[in-house]
Amino acid sequence: MRTIAVADRPPTLVAGTVGAAYDPRGSDDRGVAVLIAQITDLHVAEPDTFMRRFVDANDKLAAAVAYLNGRADRIDAVLATGDLTNDGTAEQYRLLRELLDPLRIPLYLVPGNHDEADEFRRAFADEPWLPLVGPVDYVVDAHDVRLVGIDTTEPGRHDGVFHQSQAAWLDEVLCTRPDAPTLVFCHHPPFFTGLWLFDAIRLTGAELLRDVVARHPQVRQVVSGHVHRPVSTMWGSTALTTSPSTTHQSRCDLHPDDGAGIVDETPMLQLHQFTGEGFITHSTPFEAAANTIEIGALVSDWDSARDRIVAGPPFPKGPSGMF
Repeated sequence: MRTIAVADRPPTLVAGTVGAAYDPRGSDDRGVAVLIAQITDLHVAEPDTFMRRFVDANDKLAAAVAYLNGRADRIDAVLATGDLTNDGTAEQYRLLRELLDPLRIPLYLVPGNHDEADEFRRAFADEPWLPLVGPVDYVVDAHDVRLVGIDTTEPGRHDGVFHQSQAAWLDEVLCTRPDAPTLVFCHHPPFFTGLWLFDAIRLTGAELLRDVVARHPQVRQVVSGHVHRPVSTMWGSTALTTSPSTTHQSRCDLHPDDGAGIVDETPMLQLHQFTGEGFITHSTPFEAAANTIEIGALVSDWDSARDRIVAGPPFPKGPSGMF
C-alpha cells in the first residue's frame, strides 16, 4: 500500500505518489442537495479535422460550458472524464484550456485513451489537484459528496487498466472517511456495456475496482465516459453510469454484425444529484431545442401555480387541479 505524504504545496493539498486530496472551497454546509455535472469525450481538435467537420467538437464544448455557467449557482462541481482532446497534442490542449477557462464552477479532470499523459500534465500543471507523479488519481473533499478521480489510461493503448497499486491506494483513501458519501469518476467504464466495440477496448482490472467498492458501501456511484452513450448498471447498492459525449455519439451496436457507427445524435452531458440517500442521474442536452413551450406561458398566474405545485400533492383533475 502506498503512503500518502504531505507535499510542498498549499496546505489544502495532501499529495502522494499515486494520488492527492484537494479541498478548494472548504466544507459545503448549505444543507442542500449536491449537484455534480459530468462532461466527457470532448475530443477537442484543431480546425478542419474530422472532429470539427462531422460534429464540431469545439463548438459543442463551448455550448456546454455556457449551459453550465448559466447554472453555476446550483452546480457544485464539473467532472471531465477523459478523451478531453482527440490526439493529445500540445495545440489541442491549448484549445481545450481556452474553451474550459471561462467555466465558473470547480472543474476536475481525468485523462482518457485519446489523451497523452505528458501533454495533459503540462496543460494542467497549475491545478492543485494534480498529483505530483504517477497516475492522475486524487481526492476532492470539498462538498457533502466526496469525489475520487481514477486514471484508467495505459500508455500507448486504447483499452484501459486499473492496477493493483491503484486498488491499494483507493482502498486506503476510502478507509479514511467510511461515512462520507463518495462518487468515483474515471474514463473507461468498469463493466461490460453490451456495446461490442467498446467492450473490446474495456478496462482490465475492473474486478479489482469492484472488490474495493464492495468493501466500501459509501461509494454510491461510479461514473465514466468512453462509450459515447448513456449506459447504467449496479454493483450491489452502487450505481454505475456512463455519460453521453458533448460531441458525437456512438450507435447502439450490440453485436459485431451490427457494424460500428458514430452518429450525430444530440450532444449531452449528465447531472448527478445527491439527495442524501443516493444519486439521481439526468442525461440532458445543453443546446436549445428547436421548439419549446413554456408551461408558465399557458397559465394566467404562473407564480401562484408554481407555488402550489412545489407544495406537493394532492392535485385534483380538472381546470383548477395543478394550475
